Amino acid sequence: MAGNLILVIIFLSLVAYFVGQSQARKFVEASPVGAVHSRPVYHGAFVAVWVGVPALLLVLVWLLFQGAVVDALLLRSLPPSLTDGAGPAELSLYLAETKNVAAGLVFGEPSPEIVAAAERYAAWSQIASWAMVVVGLSVAIVAIFVARARLAPLFRARQGFERALSVMMVSCAVLAIFTTLGIIGALLFEATLFFRMVPIVEFLFGLRWEPQIAIRPDQIAGAGAFGAIPVFVGTLLVATIAMAVAVPVGLFSAIYLTEFASDRIRAIVKPMMEILAGIPTVVYGFFAVIVVAPAIRGLGMSLGIPVAPNTALVAGGVMGIMIIPFISSMTDDALNAVPRSMRDGSLAMGATQGETIMKVLLPAALPGIAGGILLAVSRAIGETMIVVMAAGLIATLTFNPLDSVTTVTVQIVTLLIGDTAFDSPKTLAAFALGLVLFVATLVLNIVALRIVQKYREKYD
Repeated sequence: MAGNLILVIIFLSLVAYFVGQSQARKFVEASPVGAVHSRPVYHGAFVAVWVGVPALLLVLVWLLFQGAVVDALLLRSLPPSLTDGAGPAELSLYLAETKNVAAGLVFGEPSPEIVAAAERYAAWSQIASWAMVVVGLSVAIVAIFVARARLAPLFRARQGFERALSVMMVSCAVLAIFTTLGIIGALLFEATLFFRMVPIVEFLFGLRWEPQIAIRPDQIAGAGAFGAIPVFVGTLLVATIAMAVAVPVGLFSAIYLTEFASDRIRAIVKPMMEILAGIPTVVYGFFAVIVVAPAIRGLGMSLGIPVAPNTALVAGGVMGIMIIPFISSMTDDALNAVPRSMRDGSLAMGATQGETIMKVLLPAALPGIAGGILLAVSRAIGETMIVVMAAGLIATLTFNPLDSVTTVTVQIVTLLIGDTAFDSPKTLAAFALGLVLFVATLVLNIVALRIVQKYREKYD
């Protein structure tokens, strides 16, 4: 119902746009030349903004609080025989069971109290949804008449629309900032709980990673070890192999397309390279497992070199192929941004084309190239699907690219799959790994910005 309501509000905004534009055209026809302050398009945009934005905000806020309000009412309506002495976990279980029964997902025979609560929950949810529809449409319809009534020949519709647009852009920026702060806060909070159970020194410098511990009394598992050095080493090994493939190929391909290739070849090769950036990572994973891994294993067997079924070399090599377009595209843009006068001046002084590239173009384009490489490193560190399919899940402390390794992102996915309990070190370790990954990518981005700021040259 919420989706349909949002579509209706968008339709009413379009109607409001044409209503405001039609009213402004009447002002233009009835007034002398220059007597109307703003163009009709701004009058229509002004009415559309004041119809759509408040109604959409109301619907979003309503959806944000509707579930919490209905849940609170539902808990208060439960009989004391269920709620007296019940902890948060039991109350959450009652809520989940009630919602399942209301949705028709009945497993076993629910108690009469739960059945009655499910009926109340369905009725209250229906009432809340229809109330949202009525209030949202009422706000939108009233806004059409109010905004239209403000229109006049001398009304500053353009300033009003631009002011509303500025508020929306600032609000989006603030929302992005608070979202980032929320992510950081969640990681810090959960990681702090983990470090209360596992010393941070053991986590950062331990040499054994075996997080499979018992999370239920009847479960049989090991004691657990949370030394993350093998995970960090595996991540760096895979990322290093990926960059060893991506950096030379990306740089040389960008130099060729910029300095040597004809316009016809560039028009063919560059879009084909850009296609690599749009291929889903799961397709790269299939390619690694089906094509690259058997080829590497067969080559190793022919040379008498033992090769694991899943290796860091396969994952890093395929990941490097995936990252090539990022480096190539940013290097291409950086080289094209170098003024033509620098190329011509170098060639006029008698330098060869190779000397011009090495001693003039690459130093001038260094900020863009370095920034692109560091951003590609961040992408390599954060990649998950290729490593899951091609490198393995076992944390092995090794620098041999022919061995099976794992990475931070793979372990985060593994730890949060299955029967999870957010009060055990096994699950909380995922947040600690996520915090380390966040800090690592943040440092890389800061280094990239510093390089750009330090070595950037401004040309007349």
